[in-house]
Amino acid sequence: MGGAAGRATVPWNGSPRPTLGVEWELALVDKQTRNLSNTAAAVFDTLGDDLRSPDGTPHVTKELLKNTVEIVSGVHETAGEVVDELHTAMGTVRAAADRVGVDLFCAGTHPFAQWSTQQLTRSEHYDELISRTQWWGRQMLIWGVHVHVGVSHPEKVFPILNTLLLSYPHLLAVSASSPMWAGIDTGYASNRALMFQQLPTAGLPFQFDNWSQFESFVHDQRKTGVFEQLGGMHWDIRPAPRWGTIEVRVCDGIPSSFELSAIVALIHCLIVDLDRRVEAGETMPTLPPWHVQENKWRAARYGLDAIIITDADSNERLVTDDLLDLLDRLGPTAKQLRCETELARIPVILERGASYQRQRRVAAGAQGDLVAVVDALVRELNS
Repeated sequence: MGGAAGRATVPWNGSPRPTLGVEWELALVDKQTRNLSNTAAAVFDTLGDDLRSPDGTPHVTKELLKNTVEIVSGVHETAGEVVDELHTAMGTVRAAADRVGVDLFCAGTHPFAQWSTQQLTRSEHYDELISRTQWWGRQMLIWGVHVHVGVSHPEKVFPILNTLLLSYPHLLAVSASSPMWAGIDTGYASNRALMFQQLPTAGLPFQFDNWSQFESFVHDQRKTGVFEQLGGMHWDIRPAPRWGTIEVRVCDGIPSSFELSAIVALIHCLIVDLDRRVEAGETMPTLPPWHVQENKWRAARYGLDAIIITDADSNERLVTDDLLDLLDRLGPTAKQLRCETELARIPVILERGASYQRQRRVAAGAQGDLVAVVDALVRELNS
C-alpha cells in the first residue's frame, strides 16, 4: 500500500457491545400530484424542536435534496427497539408534513419524478460534492437506509466486512425498491444501486487485510484530495470510526416499518455472527472482487430471481434459497439478540414480494399509472 511513510492513524472509537443505529431517508410527495415536493425546510420549521434528544441532537436531519428528510435513531441494543423509535419519530414528522400539505414516501427511487426539477440543500459539504460530480451528482434522486452495528476493535473490521460481502446480494435483493426512473421501468430491481456507484467515492468497498492497510488508503485519499473527511467515502459498506461501527449502506429505501425491522435484524445478526467467528479465530470465507461485483449487478438487475455466486470456487445458487438457509444458520444469534420475531419477517417479504415486485404489480393493475404506485407506497409507510 502507498502512503505508509508518515501515515496518520485512524482512531477507532470501539463499541463494547454490538449496538445498533439506523438512518432512514424519507421523501416528501405532494398530496395531490404525488410528485416530489421540495418542502423539507417548511417541514423542519413546523417540527421545531419536536424531534431532539435530551442532549439537543436532532433525530431528523437534512439531506442533499430539499425533498428529503432523514430520521436518525439513537443507540439501541435490539432491532425492535431501534425500529420502534424510528416509527414513533416518523409519526411526528408525518404530522408536520401533513400541515405542510405533503406525505411521506420511501423507496429507492420515485417512479416518475424528474431529477432536473429538484432543489439542493446548500452546505459546504453538498456544494463541494456537486461541484466535483456535476451531472452525476445532480442525478442522485435516490433514497436508502444505513444500518450501524458496533464493533469493539478495528482489527475486526475488515475480516467482518470482507466476509459480509458474501451476503451483499441477499441484502440488496430483499430490499430492492427502485425499478422505475423518470417514468419508465428500467428492467432493474434496484436502479438506485447502480446510479449511486457513479459517484467517484461510492460503490463496493476495497477488501483490506487489516486496519493498517485501510489507514494507508485513507492517507492516500486525503493527500491526493479525493476526500478530506471519512464521510466523503460513500462505500456501500464502510467503517465508521467515529462511532465504532460498520455501516451497511447496501439497502434501497425501505417502504415500511415491518420490512425495516426485518432487514435491520438480518444485518445485526450477520455482523454479530461474523464478529464472534473472527474472535474465535475462524478463517473467514471471502469472494474475489470480480465475484462481489458480479453479485451486486445480478441482485440489482434480477432482485429475488438472481442466481448468485456463493463462494470462491464459483458455485452458484438462487439468492432466495441461499437466504433461507442463511436465516436458519442465524437462528441462534437472533435468539441471543432478541430479534427472532423481526428476523422471521424476512420469509414474509419473500412471500409477498419485495417492494420492486409490488410496485410493478400496482403499475400493471393501474394500466401504467405511476401515481397509483406512489399512493401504494404512501399507504405502506403509513401502515
